[in-house]
Amino acid sequence: MTGQPYLAERLQGFGTTVFAEMSALAVATGSINLGQGFPDTPGPPEVLDVARAAIGTMADQYPPGPGTPELRAAVAAHVERFRGLTYDPDTEVLVTAGATEALSAAMLALVEPGDEVVVFEPVYDSYAAAVAMAGGVLRPVPLTPPPADTEDAVWTFDPADLRAAVGRRAKLLLLNTPHNPTGKVFGRAELDLVAEVVLGAGLLLVADEVYEHLVFDGARHVSPATLPGLRDRTLVVGSGGKTFSTTGWKVGWTCGPAPLVAAVRTAKQFLTYVNAGPFQPAVAAGLALPDAYFTGIARDLQRRRDVLVAGLRAAGLPTISPEATYFATVDVRGVQPDGDGLAFCRALPERAGVVAVPAGVFWTAGHAHLGRHLVRFAFCKRDEVLDEAVGRLSRMSA
Repeated sequence: MTGQPYLAERLQGFGTTVFAEMSALAVATGSINLGQGFPDTPGPPEVLDVARAAIGTMADQYPPGPGTPELRAAVAAHVERFRGLTYDPDTEVLVTAGATEALSAAMLALVEPGDEVVVFEPVYDSYAAAVAMAGGVLRPVPLTPPPADTEDAVWTFDPADLRAAVGRRAKLLLLNTPHNPTGKVFGRAELDLVAEVVLGAGLLLVADEVYEHLVFDGARHVSPATLPGLRDRTLVVGSGGKTFSTTGWKVGWTCGPAPLVAAVRTAKQFLTYVNAGPFQPAVAAGLALPDAYFTGIARDLQRRRDVLVAGLRAAGLPTISPEATYFATVDVRGVQPDGDGLAFCRALPERAGVVAVPAGVFWTAGHAHLGRHLVRFAFCKRDEVLDEAVGRLSRMSA
């Protein structure tokens, strides 16, 4: 008997996500939820006003299957503006129900049962499920955390591990940069190595770049599709949710060569078919905002990161400060003698009235020891929320 008797074997082990467990714990205990990565402030009025105006019009009805022409053109223009890549809005851009659907549809479209998908771990939890639903096999390459409280330290990987992960059944490399949950931004030398491996093995590349604009301290996001030889082998996945503080709208997209996009479109049309009619013109408006908006959101989020990281460290929680994204990582071994991050997170609401997420859930079983002692905190919250959370954590340490 399997763990869930009606669940297909390929999905055994994928129970309720840790985000659901921790968010429910936050509600039950009245704790501040720094676990799940969603902002608690509204998006820019230039975006919200377009959505409000669209509701009650024909935008409430089914949009075209690939997405509205307006949004597809805006995505293509945005990618060319910020990455220098040119895509045909009609054949090389597909709108999806968030980045998650883009990734799942890509796996369903491109991965045959038994094909292997190379990923860097810790890995966002939907990746493993998407690969499993396609019948694929995950081949993880572990990222090694730097020592906590070490300035300018970054997560690293062993090039030999990457090469060893590419076997004869390898079909695709799935790369997330900027990376959730670590906040790592893959540098040019690392991406050159990825390109060498992808091209040498004839792999496809799916690049999840939803945090492309949320990069700090002068770090630079480089899209893998801009590297020589990769544009025609790469699907780039993006989303408006993180960039415009509209995670509930679930407006994402993928760009790539027409044959790859056509394959993903075939799978996607039998998933949601279409979504977010009134929100598509709003996201199109957002993508055309001036450069100052995009640099401003990164600057503001960097400030919030610094507030939380300083507060965590003052509370006796050694912290890895991220280069990007919404999340900071804490080493709990100093306050949790057994180093069990999950136990720490389950006890934290009672101890401090704060909820976090155990980072260990983002590693596969073979590498779980690398992340067992780590916990992820989100800083995409209002100043007063972060201040209160920091105060509560400080009282815990006292």
